[in-house]
Amino acid sequence: MSAISIDPQTLGLRLTEARKARGITQDDAAKHLGISRPTMISIEKGTRQAIPDEVIKLANFYGRSVHDFVRSGPPAVELEPHLRMAVGSASDREVNDVDKAIAELQRFANDYLQLESLVQAQAFESYPSEVTVPKWNAVEFANDVALRERARLNLGDQPIGDLRRLLENSVGLRIFVCGAPSNVAGLYAHVASLGYCVLINAKHPRERQRWTLAHEYWHFLADRHKPGIDYTTGYERMPQSEKCADAFARSFLMPETSLRRQFFDIMSNRGDFQVADLVRLSVCFGVSVQAMTLRLEGLGVVSKGTWGHLQENGFKPESAKRRLQIEVGSSPAEPYPERYKYLAVEAYSEGKLSEGELAKFLRTDRVSARDIALKCQTLADEISADGSPMRWHAQFETSLFATAQ
Repeated sequence: MSAISIDPQTLGLRLTEARKARGITQDDAAKHLGISRPTMISIEKGTRQAIPDEVIKLANFYGRSVHDFVRSGPPAVELEPHLRMAVGSASDREVNDVDKAIAELQRFANDYLQLESLVQAQAFESYPSEVTVPKWNAVEFANDVALRERARLNLGDQPIGDLRRLLENSVGLRIFVCGAPSNVAGLYAHVASLGYCVLINAKHPRERQRWTLAHEYWHFLADRHKPGIDYTTGYERMPQSEKCADAFARSFLMPETSLRRQFFDIMSNRGDFQVADLVRLSVCFGVSVQAMTLRLEGLGVVSKGTWGHLQENGFKPESAKRRLQIEVGSSPAEPYPERYKYLAVEAYSEGKLSEGELAKFLRTDRVSARDIALKCQTLADEISADGSPMRWHAQFETSLFATAQ
């Protein structure tokens, strides 16, 4: 390996995120290289340039390729220092697990930025305006913002289908789905060169992930430049910002007008509202049965304490869905945004990424990466004259105006 020409800070940041993703301490990395821990710290901070032999040894130690560290591209995105400050008090194991999630989000952000640079893609710019939360009636204000956002996005008051695609394509969020400690719902941080990055816990069920997405959307609207980590438990007293985020998520995912209309339609038809109706309504709006029950309690259409009563009587939402023949399984969400995937395939199609590099960007093996590329490049399957499938590969640069003339 020849001399390293990459910026030392960029190299140091990439080495740091790779080390944390593997759960390796600075002491262990230093011992592996035969250097002191202060020297290792200097390498990661970028105040001391790593020599080629050190990069090769660390790449092997971290299970990564040397190219991952020395590849050219835009300056590294510094998410980790800001998010690390938001970890707060936790056990060493919890901190280590959160660090891995932070490192993965940072790696994804850096890769996304490089893909945009490779294909010279324009970054999303039409973000909604930030909101200023009043000190009085903040929760009611969050409810109002949810209704205004629904109107701005032309959603009416109906259930939202693909929430992730909506927030990625119409709002411009960069949403990644990766493993994190079970008590972490999501991470969020704004990067000037890339935009608003969100990590959703892949271990959580689909309904919980949707709730977290809506929750993080509030932080994007109200706390855009303040990175944070959202926990599912552990608050001695829930901060006002989290109360507002939950209020926004409730109103955004389960608008009052639609819920009341559907509830009273059921009552009019049957003269009753049963547990089965509650389960079906939660599925319709893509939320958990608990979230739907508490929302209906808050609207006063079912009695306070209904959810607690169901729990006391051994109610199990997933079991109820199976008995009602409602499909409970779903394919896992892709770890990266749809746009990220198409940028990677475009760079590969243009010869700017090798097959191995494409696989690394897509976090998969070469065979699967090839299959993903083929699916992205193919817009339609047609049947040729001899009856065999004929694939038409997209020419994305073709002008439709010129074609129509």
